Amino acid sequence: MTLPDERYRNIIQTKKFLMELTIPHMTPKVPKVIRERAGSLLKHFPTDYHLEMMTIHMPNDFAKEIEPVTRMFMKYEDKDA
Repeated sequence: MTLPDERYRNIIQTKKFLMELTIPHMTPKVPKVIRERAGSLLKHFPTDYHLEMMTIHMPNDFAKEIEPVTRMFMKYEDKDA
């Protein structure tokens, strides 16, 4: 089961990865076509504002962080499903 904070963190890490792909000195061996595709994907990627709205309006799906006890219960509940 993917927890809300894991899903949120994955979006942040994916955005960072795509940004790194567009910077030649960070990823010097990446072909131009890949850089262009990464840049194109970033044009439509959720902004920080949209990510914040997702955490507010969809807390069961996206969360910046989860309390350890909540994490434990969510994992426990998933095992029963």
